[in-house]
Amino acid sequence: MGNILLVSQNNEIIENYRNLFGKKPYKFQYCSDETSIFDYIEINAPDIFIIDELSQLADIKQTIKKIKSKLDNAQILLLTNGENVDDEISKLVSGFIVDKFSNNLIISTINTHLKTKSNLDKLSEKNKDLADSLYRLNVLYNTSSQFAGTLDTKELINYMIEGLDKSLSFDLTSTIFFGLKNEPVLIINSLYDISEELMSALKLRAILNYKSLFENRTIPFEINENTLRVVKFIKNPTNKFTFSIFQYDNMFAPIDLGDNFFGCIEIFKQNPFTTDDATYFQTIVQQVSLPLKSAGLYQEIIEKNQELEKLERVKSEFISIVSHELRTPLTPIKNALSILSSGRCGILGENAVKFIDMAKRNVENLTNIINDILDINKIEAGKMDFNYKIMNIHSVIENVKNNFDCVAKEHEIIFKTLEQENLPDIYADSQRLDQVLTNLVSNAIKFTPTGKSITITSELKNASDIKTNPYFENEIKDLKGNYIVVSVVDEGIGIKKENLLKAFDKFTQIENSLSRKVGGTGLGLPIAKQLIKAHKGTIWCDSEENKGSSFHFALPVITESIEGKTIQKELL
Repeated sequence: MGNILLVSQNNEIIENYRNLFGKKPYKFQYCSDETSIFDYIEINAPDIFIIDELSQLADIKQTIKKIKSKLDNAQILLLTNGENVDDEISKLVSGFIVDKFSNNLIISTINTHLKTKSNLDKLSEKNKDLADSLYRLNVLYNTSSQFAGTLDTKELINYMIEGLDKSLSFDLTSTIFFGLKNEPVLIINSLYDISEELMSALKLRAILNYKSLFENRTIPFEINENTLRVVKFIKNPTNKFTFSIFQYDNMFAPIDLGDNFFGCIEIFKQNPFTTDDATYFQTIVQQVSLPLKSAGLYQEIIEKNQELEKLERVKSEFISIVSHELRTPLTPIKNALSILSSGRCGILGENAVKFIDMAKRNVENLTNIINDILDINKIEAGKMDFNYKIMNIHSVIENVKNNFDCVAKEHEIIFKTLEQENLPDIYADSQRLDQVLTNLVSNAIKFTPTGKSITITSELKNASDIKTNPYFENEIKDLKGNYIVVSVVDEGIGIKKENLLKAFDKFTQIENSLSRKVGGTGLGLPIAKQLIKAHKGTIWCDSEENKGSSFHFALPVITESIEGKTIQKELL
């Protein structure tokens, strides 16, 4: 039977744990103050202590230490939310119960620690040496867990030394460690203080030990007394070691993994080391090597990401500057061409008019390309401005239809709209939606042959009724409620099924002869996708090669009325 004592002032926690452990095979008790804890220990010592980190104890750390001093094998679990656990407390407790744990996981954790305590008790009764071995194994396990829980190199070295201290009770360790930037440091962890003369001797000894590892090989890092920085951690500064420390028993090992060399460590102890001591020493030193390598790789990734982020910022700034610098001279060029074509500078010949018109078209194309680059740059930087207001999609469709009527006639394309009447309002930026629909219609005209048709449709649909091809199922699966679905349907060249997703990739044009002919930046559809996403909507396409394409976007309708004004909650 497991005897469990919960220390908490939270009634909800107490009730939950009473329900969980109030039946056999557990004996459950709870208390809220330190006096009661030790009363229970005197009457019927608990097997498991569950201490709420929010308990209003005078000093949780001191309470835990007192419990452990009275009960050698006490299993003390800290009930925590898993955030900002005090390092000293984490070293004192046997384990943790996170408040998000399920009941099954809590019971499993308790049972695991009950088994641990039972085994410890049995071993203590039979043989203290065996109990000591189990303690060391537990140290190894905890040390391994700590290694697995961090990618900080300083913490890894500290965990290694702590593990050695717990399992071997050393008097002094001398560790040469090469950080991520290969800067050598000598870390001294000592029971007593060290004189300057002894420190110089320890420093020289550490350097000689390090160099001895590479007698017939190239030394990975050159170090000397001047370049080796020293960091000391002294437990009891009131006493001092003498040179007799060099008469203590000692062990030495490199900290490496294959070709990766991180440093070396020497450990001193007044009492002789046993064979088991040597095994624990080598095991812990070897265990730290793999996480040190992982930490190095992780740091490389961070540094690469920082470099990429910096390059991305430089790229964005460069694009913005270049685009603005390109757009600045385009305005006077455009104005000059308009003046020339108006005849205010004299009557132009037929060839001159033709070339001026060609120049005007190319200036317009270049302006559109620059605007696309600026827009995608703003979107990626999160600097795109939106002016949301209550509106009806009909106004956008009507405006785009009027703008492209003449263009469609020039290309001998049948251009029409098919709108559902009385569509509900949406909360949107009409200018941005105009930009999206203009892009879709412009693309449709580019890829639709003479004599074929383009149709803009609009209708109200519930999310459950919106269907698409398998390539875009993820785009619509999370939609809920009612949406205005706008479609641009053409009878153009179409897109191969395997290329549908590529249509929304930056700087991508589906490879065929017509796409090469019409050109473009390949930014129109990616921009449209981001603008629709900013409206809490989605965009997708259907197509069949040589039969035409349909580009659709869905926008949520207004769903909530507040103080007499209809507002789309999700966009505010």
